[in-house]
Amino acid sequence: MDELDQKILTALAADSSTSVSRLARRFKVARSTVQARLERMETNGTIAGYTIKLGDVALARRIKATVLIQVEPRTSASVVTRLKSLPEVEMVATSTGRVDLIAQIACDSTEEIDGTLDQINAITGVQDIESLIHLSTKFDRSI
Repeated sequence: MDELDQKILTALAADSSTSVSRLARRFKVARSTVQARLERMETNGTIAGYTIKLGDVALARRIKATVLIQVEPRTSASVVTRLKSLPEVEMVATSTGRVDLIAQIACDSTEEIDGTLDQINAITGVQDIESLIHLSTKFDRSI
């Protein structure tokens, strides 16, 4: 990945709807060059898809929480599979330290958060959970 690839990725991370023509003009390269770079990055897995990033108005209606999950030995894979089936679970990562998994959930109400936490706690292999409700986002650099 070279400097042009990085510039293309940064531009698309800021606005995934930016056209190939606009990217080509911005970076002073041929449209076919940008198209070829995008196709290569899609093929090699650098770009997994294109999406939108919700604005503050839409996000204000969603309550997010981070859930710290301790699992029984050798049950992580099955717990992750079950977590993946819950639509409220947006992301799951493995972790070092006192917890095994970190999940991010998003719900429309505190009641829905409570129900989702109950579902997570009921998964076979889950030993303990701790939830941290997100109050406000100060900044978000995620792509």
